[in-house]
Amino acid sequence: MCGIVGTVNKPFNKDTLDLIKHRGPDDGDIANLNIAQNDICLGHRRLSIQDLSAAGHQPMWSACGKFVIIFNGEIYNHLELREKLPDIEWRGHSDTETIVNYMARYGIESVRDFNGIFGFGLVDVDAAKLYLARDRYGVKPIYYHVDEKTLVFGSEIRPIRQLVGTSIDKNNLATLLKLRYNPAPTTLYDSIQKLRPGHILTYDLQNHEIEISSFITSVRVDETVSFEDAIKRYGEFFEQAIRRQLLADVEVGVLLSGGIDSALVAYYAQKYSDKPIKTFTIGFREDDESDETLDARETARILGTEHYEIKITDREFEEIFKECIGIVEEPLGTTSIIPMYYLNRLVAAHGVKVVLTGQGADEPLGGYARYRGEMMYGKVPGFVFEMLKPLSGFIKNESIYRAIHALGENNTIKRWEKIYALFSDREIGKLVDVDETKSRELIEYFYILLDGKRKDGTNAMMSNDIRMNLCDDLLLYTDKISMHFSIEARVPMLDNDLVDYIESLPLQHKIHGKEGKYIHKKFAESVLPKEIIYRKKKGFKSPTEQWFKGEKGLKYKNMLTNSDSVLGRFFDLDEVGRIFDLHLNGKRNMEKQLFTLISIYYWMENHES
Repeated sequence: MCGIVGTVNKPFNKDTLDLIKHRGPDDGDIANLNIAQNDICLGHRRLSIQDLSAAGHQPMWSACGKFVIIFNGEIYNHLELREKLPDIEWRGHSDTETIVNYMARYGIESVRDFNGIFGFGLVDVDAAKLYLARDRYGVKPIYYHVDEKTLVFGSEIRPIRQLVGTSIDKNNLATLLKLRYNPAPTTLYDSIQKLRPGHILTYDLQNHEIEISSFITSVRVDETVSFEDAIKRYGEFFEQAIRRQLLADVEVGVLLSGGIDSALVAYYAQKYSDKPIKTFTIGFREDDESDETLDARETARILGTEHYEIKITDREFEEIFKECIGIVEEPLGTTSIIPMYYLNRLVAAHGVKVVLTGQGADEPLGGYARYRGEMMYGKVPGFVFEMLKPLSGFIKNESIYRAIHALGENNTIKRWEKIYALFSDREIGKLVDVDETKSRELIEYFYILLDGKRKDGTNAMMSNDIRMNLCDDLLLYTDKISMHFSIEARVPMLDNDLVDYIESLPLQHKIHGKEGKYIHKKFAESVLPKEIIYRKKKGFKSPTEQWFKGEKGLKYKNMLTNSDSVLGRFFDLDEVGRIFDLHLNGKRNMEKQLFTLISIYYWMENHES
């Protein structure tokens, strides 16, 4: 979707809209309105998932003729919402028709009733207001530009960039180096922002003022619930989430790794399918522990799915690197972008338009090492970590390195910032000559909104991570890459009811000793073999630690530090070379830092082309 209020540099037409045709190759249209002396263009490209008929065509008007919507996403409970609109004569069974009429009846605030993934623009003709809204966990992106009497918005950056001028924001570049991604509302462009997840932007068409509000509510922890009762309820919510997200008029497949999360999703997807579901896995031809194809193949055999897999080499990794950064539109420090590309290409080759993923389990359920690190805070005197800092340069393990530099910090926000930090403040200063200050403010925003002071530090961190790290890193690239292949990726673990329940559980139900995702695993024991549940966690990543050593690492170093390098406009190239040397010489595993720098290099090349 893409929309404009006011005047821009170039006309908004079919060619502009078709810049995002991959997001909706099945249909497209533009509606032109004039409200309160504002020229408004609303453009939409449709990926037909529910109601494949013309009754799902967008832009779509409400039955009362006073609201018009352009909508990207899926609302899994929309049939339940229809029960609250008994007087509407429905044209079809699309979720778009449901929500435009629902909001026409109950107002924009009723968006909190939507259980799904969404980004939409809604115009209220009588009130002369335009609303933008993004789902609770930011599965679907919304970008926008605002300038005096002009608002431009869209699901992707490329049509906005064609219509307005942009330049690189050096302060946001420093934040990217700190956090490995740009949290909403920031992007690397000075004139383009992202709407935060769970937020509504209201644009008044009469006075051109903007108001941004949240429809997120903090969940209180219930310390009294027993583990036995919690497992039972958890299972009910989990199964309900899968059943909801199988809602489609097209075939639904599953992205299957070798781990527990996607296996549990696939189990229930297969349970409610009358034929073997299609499952898809990616691996690497090199002998590397990150390859999950054998494990996934065994899971597929046990579950009885129709399984497909592909393996790639480092050459194929290199070939698609720059293109992937262009697709995602934002540089990230997450190596799994590349395998995600080939995985979705495999899905598209088999004609599947919707896939369920196992993403979103680690953040609410405590699956990452940083949560166990946060639990250590206060249990070891701060001076111990201060004593260890001089020795940290000899430590190659990234998690231990970060823990040493973070856990002696008493201020919660500063401690989290250090835990997340990809590059230190000192390194960022040397690389781009900027004093990075935004990350702390961005972390604190959700900490306050989610009532973090009332929670223990670990539960509060997990709540933040769902709306930040997960939203604007993993979910961002998954959406962009899957939609590049005209595929909708769904995230059952982020079902509203399921996450609300998880966030209400006491910490010991989620992290038990050294075991993260504890309740998740214990519930899985009722339906999956233990050899699937307790396999060694590999994560969805690439074997870049080895690939960036030797000749390949040297090649990338020379590319980035060449005197003609596009990085030279913003970076100290000698410092870039030093970062490469740390990895090339085996002193410290810098694969994420190097991947981030290479991503920025390719992004800057795309920016200038």
